[in-house]
Amino acid sequence: MDDDASPMPLRGIKRLSLGALSGLLAGYAAIAVAELVSAAVRPESGPVIAVGGAAIDRTPTAVKDWAIRQFGTNDKLVLQFGILAVLTLLALALGMVAARWRLIGSLGVLAFGVVGALAATGRPDSTSVSDALPSVVGAVVGAGLLYWLIGRLGHSGRPVQEQTASSTVPDPAGPDTQPEDDAATHTVDDDGSGWDRRGFIIAATAAAAASTGAGLAGRALNGSQGQSAVASRKDVVLPAPSSKAAPTPRGAALRINGISPFMTPNDDFYRVDTALVVPKVDATTWKLRIHGEGVARERTLSFDDLLRMPLIERNITLTCVSNEVGGPYAGNARWIGVRLADLLRECGVRPPSKGGPADQLVARSVDGMTIGSPVEDVMDGRDAMLAVGMNGQPLPFVHGFPVRMVVPGLFGYVSACKWIQDIELTTFDAYDSYWVKRDWARRAPIKTQSRIDTPKPFARPAAGTVMVAGVAWAQHRGIDKVEVRVDDGPWQEARLATEDTRDTWRQWSYEWQATKGSHTLTVRATDRTGETQTEKRTPTVPDGASGWHSVVVTVD
Repeated sequence: MDDDASPMPLRGIKRLSLGALSGLLAGYAAIAVAELVSAAVRPESGPVIAVGGAAIDRTPTAVKDWAIRQFGTNDKLVLQFGILAVLTLLALALGMVAARWRLIGSLGVLAFGVVGALAATGRPDSTSVSDALPSVVGAVVGAGLLYWLIGRLGHSGRPVQEQTASSTVPDPAGPDTQPEDDAATHTVDDDGSGWDRRGFIIAATAAAAASTGAGLAGRALNGSQGQSAVASRKDVVLPAPSSKAAPTPRGAALRINGISPFMTPNDDFYRVDTALVVPKVDATTWKLRIHGEGVARERTLSFDDLLRMPLIERNITLTCVSNEVGGPYAGNARWIGVRLADLLRECGVRPPSKGGPADQLVARSVDGMTIGSPVEDVMDGRDAMLAVGMNGQPLPFVHGFPVRMVVPGLFGYVSACKWIQDIELTTFDAYDSYWVKRDWARRAPIKTQSRIDTPKPFARPAAGTVMVAGVAWAQHRGIDKVEVRVDDGPWQEARLATEDTRDTWRQWSYEWQATKGSHTLTVRATDRTGETQTEKRTPTVPDGASGWHSVVVTVD
């Protein structure tokens, strides 16, 4: 038999399994190379971040709310793991397809590169087609690697039939002569096929090592790009505010175990946004442009420009519209910043009540987020500000460094633009901001709410005096009264902590003489306008949840 006969490729389950492994390695290489290329473009252009951002933009509101309820501030991490899990399954599937149809499977990898490129260039913060490069280059490398690895499965020794036939011919060299086939390189499998095992293992190992190196290099380079921003934050020295916050009055912070602290530490302050990667903006290069309808004098400000302006310092409680009744997405902090109304007046802006043509202020973030606020509310005398400091420190990156908006009395999605870089004056009729396009209300004043912090749901306190305590908020109106009800009994007025300002939440407590058995504790608040928190339960969409918060406990 001719020693140059064509080798038979690996067949069956083993070929599919090795094809799946090849697909996984190709997908890993594509992601790693894309990470490396994104360092030369911008970190946000990587396919996982771009596809994740596109998924967030297109996810139905109900699903987003569910994710926030289930995973809290870890929702973005869960999304990224989910994307990687899906990509892993697709890579395995494409590898098995390539094991049978080599070219088709490889083209499938290229197709997903196109998806990543479209997602990257379609993001609101994308400014160049170069954002497509990481996905495209990564996909080309992944497709080429898959095609090459599958080819290694076709490199084998002689078919079994040939070897069997040749074994019937006496070897003139004698029975003790060894065959020339390299048994370490070519293997005969049970299904009668041969393949280049050693060559495949070497190729797969080399691909995995190179991909790991590329991924680590890309991660390191992307991380280094934020170092200038980190350094700029370290160099910030916040000037003393021209208008200081009054000292927190005695009695505003109750000493009760389990109650939320009156001032929320920065590390514990809630974070709800759409940014998969927290923007790290260099304060030395940051600019803010103010323009639009009714702006007589457009301005472009630097961070140093803001620090040279008169600063105000205020305690303000923020609340997220995604907060369910009794939820955790509310926090109180001491903010330092420039009064936004003063800055707008310097630009010639007038509120609608004084003849101004614009009724909406659209704030744009560096990541493309748009948030629309009523101009009337921003300029009605409340302490709306462009904040540069939080609890005595420059803003943390996760909370908007170098500059963010803070407007007391409005839910965050219509006021709290983080990483702000542009303010445009327009009208609600002319423009719908990000969340309004997704069925949220254009205007969203914070609703009067209260929450039981202690005892926790399903707690088992001992019979006797049990301290029931929590917080209530109605920013820019203030809390006038909090009441507690045990089971279906009468409402009992709780003891209110001393009020700091009407823009902060207010702690409360109630001494309950608990008796054995299962009980339901319910709370409601009344604000300074006389409006009592409604019992009617509504979801967060379109303008915030409503209803009474209650917990069930068992008294032992």
